[in-house]
Order: sequence, then structure tokens, then C-alpha cells
Amino acid sequence: MNLEELLYSTYGFSSFRPGQKEIIEQVIAGEDVIALLPTGMGKSICYQLPAKILPDSVLIVSPLLSLMQDQVAQLKKMGEKSVVAINSFLKPEDKDRIMNNLGAYKFIFISPEMLVQPFIKKKLQEIRVSLLVADEAHCISQWGFDFRPDYLRISEILPILNFPQVLALTATATDKVTEEIKEYLALIKPFVYCHPMDRKNIVYDIKKFEDSQEKLEFLKAFIQKFKGPGIIYAGTRKKSQELSMLLTEQGISAAYYHGGMEHQDRVFVQQQFQNGEVEWICSTNAFGMGVHIPNIRQVIHFQIPTSIEGYVQEVGRAGRDGFPALATLLYATGDEALLESLVMDDLPTQHEIEAVFNNGPSATHLIDQGVVRETAFRVIAYWMTKLPLAGVTSQIEQLRKGKRQQASKIRELVSREGCLRSYIIGCFDQQLTHKPDNCCVNDGIDYGVFEAFSYSEKKPIPLDWQERLSVILPI
Repeated sequence: MNLEELLYSTYGFSSFRPGQKEIIEQVIAGEDVIALLPTGMGKSICYQLPAKILPDSVLIVSPLLSLMQDQVAQLKKMGEKSVVAINSFLKPEDKDRIMNNLGAYKFIFISPEMLVQPFIKKKLQEIRVSLLVADEAHCISQWGFDFRPDYLRISEILPILNFPQVLALTATATDKVTEEIKEYLALIKPFVYCHPMDRKNIVYDIKKFEDSQEKLEFLKAFIQKFKGPGIIYAGTRKKSQELSMLLTEQGISAAYYHGGMEHQDRVFVQQQFQNGEVEWICSTNAFGMGVHIPNIRQVIHFQIPTSIEGYVQEVGRAGRDGFPALATLLYATGDEALLESLVMDDLPTQHEIEAVFNNGPSATHLIDQGVVRETAFRVIAYWMTKLPLAGVTSQIEQLRKGKRQQASKIRELVSREGCLRSYIIGCFDQQLTHKPDNCCVNDGIDYGVFEAFSYSEKKPIPLDWQERLSVILPI
């Protein structure tokens, strides 16, 4: 059976999307691969299909619980039973059962934080793994917009797994980030596939205002005229809730979503959005990865994003069905102060660095006492195993400079008079080869295209308590 036949028998697709076959062929041939594919281009197939051929388990390191759950649900829907997700929400008895039968699973999804636990590492040493997949691999890089220090420890697991093949997947990575992915995953000569990241059906718009109130009035009128489904990204949890309440008061179907909500509440809101029961999600950047809704027509940034990489990831949620989608960034005088705050928010302060050094990398009580923030603690704990105090301070300062560079690119985007699409693509070391007719606000936008799309509101389906639980806690 050739790859096209396997694709058709597994998914019902008659042909591959651009890049998929090239990546899969390299994986099957035994090569390490770094694959850069735009959002919506079907990255999951690049490890799911080879798993049909590879003899042993596939270990997928995934950064978000919602992303893991979505991928597990997709595989089970396809009839794949030997799939499991290992995360902190497992009951002790379920965790024991899974770990005692770990080698029986073809697909093993795990968070980077769980991956480095001694008990997990011991169990992984007992099984055979053909392929390790680093999903959302930009998280590995300290220069990536979503730096996750535990991702840097993936290389520590490779000797334990007897050095399996590695497939690193991401939608957004500059040349510098790609080089860091190679370094931190200890890849010598990987096959690198870089697909042109431009999504021709996404139109880029920027609106500028004197103050936040003017911006708010515009938003209310704008989403009455140009319908969803859509996502409105806000810079803070509080603002996401305020926007959701505002839209609801206007008679618009909306809900908020952020990392401060209970897990089951986040899952339920996501399911409502996916089922068409909610038209607009007002969210922090916590909402996005793992959300596969093809007909999202709009992504609106109510406040300025912190990096081009994050911006591209977020607007990439729109238009996965190939139809026109609108990405609108709303900018008001004074937004740069918020940008500076958000950019530096997760980076450790000197006080936090010294507190962790004085107490040691296992002193998690510092988090409970509010002395050190959790993300800051993880960053410091990683680097202090490799560098002295002065070295860690220097490393954090380099991170700070990198964040400022990312923020400066967003400022340039907002103030730019030329083609926005060309500038965005250039930030990823690519060149625009073809400009669509409906490109960006600086080239003129035909808004009539978006007025033609109307949101077909679905009435909420009443759920009894058993059905609600099945939505919140999918099997």
C-alpha cells in the first residue's frame, strides 16, 4: 500500500496537503525532521500516518491540556483505541493503570512538565518508542513567543528512550528559533521543511483610535455588521470578561475564556463554541492551540499582541475552511504601556532569581508563599542547574532583550504604511511571492466579502447533567 492509499483508507482524503507527504516520507525513512507548516495545514497527520508503519509507540510532547484532549478525541473518533494522554488531571488509579500498561499504547500524549518526572522517566525507559514528536516546537526556543522551560528538558529524555527519531512541528518559527530547536533537541542533520507561511485568505486590518472608549464603541458596531464565529483576544483576564459581558448586554452570543478559569469551565466554553452555541469567544492568548474550528470568520485583537509570532498564531485560527477571514488589530493611544507590561510579565526579577538560588531548585514553597511566580520559578530552576547566579542573571537579561525585540516588531506593524502581509512574512525570513487581491488595509480592503458571510445561529442544545458531564469530561 502506497502513502496515498494509506491516506485514503485512514482519513478518506485522496491527496496530501502541501508538505505533508515530503515530511512523512522523511519520517518513514528514519530521518529527524523539523517541519514548519502554517496553522490549518494538517500537522497531526505528519505523525499519525507514519505511526501506521512504525513498529513501536509514538510519544507526543504537547504544551496544552486542551490540545492533548482534542488530538486524543480526534484519534478515538477515527477508531484508534490505543491512545492515551498523561497529564496532572489523571486520577491516581487511572495513572497507575496507564503506566503499568504504557507499552500497549500506540499514541502517548504527555505534557513537558510530566515528561521530566522521575517516575514517568522510569516507566518510559521500559517501553519502545519509534518516534518522539515535539508539538508546537517553538515552545522549545527561549526566543520563541511561548517559551516553556520544561520543553528544554526534552533532550534529557532521548537517551532514556534509546534515541528515537524526532519530529518537531510548529507553525511559526524564525531561522533563529529553528536553529535553537535543532540545538535543544540535539538534532545533528535534520530534514527541515519550511512551508510558505502566508495564508492568502486572511485579510489584515488595523484600526487606530484616540482612546479605549472609542475603540470599544467601534467594536460594538463592527461585530454587529461583520459577523462571527470569531475570537476577540484581550491582553488580560479582566478585559476578556469585560468584553464578554459587554457583548452579551448587546444581545450578542459571547463567552469568555482564560487560564484563571476552572479546567471544566474552560472545556465547556470551548465545546459551546465548537458546537456553534456561542458566536464570540473573548479570550486571553490561552485560547487557541488545539482548537480546530474551520469556519472562524474573524479574529480581533482588542489590545496589541506582544509578538509577531503570537499574532500570527492567533490570527491563524481563522479561515481554516479556505474561505475569506478577517484579522483586525485595534490600537489606541496608550496601548504601548500595556504592551511593555505584558512583554515583561513572565520574566523573573532579580529578587526572584536570588530567592530561588538561596533556597534551591526544589523549593516550590516559594511559589505557594507568593515569593516567586510559577513560570519564573521554572525558568530559574532550569538555568541554575547549568549556570551560576551571574550566568542566570545574564541569561534572563538576554531573554528580556529578545522580548523587547519582539515587541518592537509589533510596534513596526502598527505604524507601517506599506503592505502588512509582506512585513509579517518578512519577520519569518520569508518573501511574499504573490499578493492576493484582498490583502490588507494599507492596500485597500473589500469589506463586502465579509458582509456576505452571516452567522447562522444555532440554538443551545439543552443538556441534562449526564450529557453536560460527558462534554466537560470527554472519554
